[in-house]
Amino acid sequence: MKTIKQTGLIIFLIGLALFILLPVLGTFQLSSASATSILQDKGIKSPIFSEEIETHIVGQEFQGMMALSPKIAAALETANSQHRKNKEYDKVIYANAHDLALTVGKASGVGFIAENKGLMWLLTFGFGILGSLMFILPNVILLGKKGIKNDGIYHETATNRGWIAWLVFIFLVSFYLILYFKAEYAVNWTYLVDPISEALSGNPAGHWFVYGFMYCVVMTVMAVRMYIKYRHNMYQIIRTTSVLFFQIVFAFLIPEIMVRLQMPYYDFKNAFPLDYDFFFSWNLKELLASGGIGIFILVWGIALTLIVVPVMVYFFGKRWYCSWVCGCGGLAETLGDPYRQHSSKSLFSWKVERWLIHGVLVFAVGMTLMTLYSFFTESGTVLGIRTQSVQNTYSLAIGAVFAGVIGTGFYPIFGNRVWCRFGCPLAAYLGFVQRFKSRFRITTNGGQCISCGNCSTYCEQGIDVRAYAQKGENIVRSSCVGCGICSAVCPRGVLKLENGPLKGRINPTDVLLGNDVDLMELANKK
Repeated sequence: MKTIKQTGLIIFLIGLALFILLPVLGTFQLSSASATSILQDKGIKSPIFSEEIETHIVGQEFQGMMALSPKIAAALETANSQHRKNKEYDKVIYANAHDLALTVGKASGVGFIAENKGLMWLLTFGFGILGSLMFILPNVILLGKKGIKNDGIYHETATNRGWIAWLVFIFLVSFYLILYFKAEYAVNWTYLVDPISEALSGNPAGHWFVYGFMYCVVMTVMAVRMYIKYRHNMYQIIRTTSVLFFQIVFAFLIPEIMVRLQMPYYDFKNAFPLDYDFFFSWNLKELLASGGIGIFILVWGIALTLIVVPVMVYFFGKRWYCSWVCGCGGLAETLGDPYRQHSSKSLFSWKVERWLIHGVLVFAVGMTLMTLYSFFTESGTVLGIRTQSVQNTYSLAIGAVFAGVIGTGFYPIFGNRVWCRFGCPLAAYLGFVQRFKSRFRITTNGGQCISCGNCSTYCEQGIDVRAYAQKGENIVRSSCVGCGICSAVCPRGVLKLENGPLKGRINPTDVLLGNDVDLMELANKK
């Protein structure tokens, strides 16, 4: 079995290495017909840009996007500078340079990679999936009887911020930086999944389709690991299956099929304010122009936020969304599970968490109010502040850097719920309801607690669960996502997830956040 695991690891690393190399490989040669088609599709009216493309790019062969991308950026800069100098603002090109470079690269790919998409998929995604499963599946036998072995996580370089963890960190951060800020370097990745994209939506793959597909693949493979590790716990098996279903079906398949049916691209499980651009003017106009389906999406989005979310949290806690439905939580619970022990339990981290996550919520709500005011009044400013500037700031700082680069890239170093704990505005909203008006709580039995610390170690939200368990205190926290791992790793059955009456949900004793609990003093209080 160990030989199978080692072979699987080698196969996985081969696939990963080729995937990493793809952004700097490939041959690109743009034809005149493709150039004309791109200009028409993008609505570009600049004769200067057209001339620059014809002179410096069309017909020439470029080895990799590192050679082609600067040429496109230079052509764009030359054209826009001249048009602004001549005050020809109707001809200025406002398209993002990296997205434009991706479009040009996509249309000009030639050679082995572009012409052998199926083989390249097998050598990257195929090897990655096969190697991962070969590495994971033998654990059914190697781990022996059902149950979780909690020893060793701080002795492995992969799970204790060792060199393997840092390599994973570098890969994840680099991957997100390319997706958000250097999209043209993802062009070879898009070729790998073109056949899948065309089968679903009828369109060639873009870099966000690559992300969606990879997201589903990674979650599925790592879910197998979850099934094996937590196979003694039915709650974990059902919960893992649920997040897989909602990610693959609702977040990936349905939106792509909707595009094929000429409907707006929409993820029906994505609630505001996590879906922060739902009320942006361009989205509202697109929905209103889409007829009945657009109106339905608009009404559903509002009802989901104002009615469904608080009602469901009242009955089941925020776990119904954060641990059973949300794609961010789904990735954190599968890919991020090996790193959950890195979530800081310090009081300082808790203070930062409270200020930061609620600050993001206030930012999101304020931005949305500005957006709606601008939409209905047809004004681009509110109190002299440009609404578009606020939207751009949020999209960059929160939507890209925090939720993407930091939120996922930092898994191996700071734990798997960095975004959910410190940045997600929807988690903050759900937390308000859960803390003050929800039937959900985790009950504890202090008489059975042996203070092993497994619960606190594995809490991905940085809650010192043991401090509650030692004194039999109900755990009622805004940040708790109800993943239930603390209960799953408890060797004594001390912890239990419950939905009960509001009365008695919070014990009359003080809620202590650290381990400095004077049990004798506590007993005298009672």
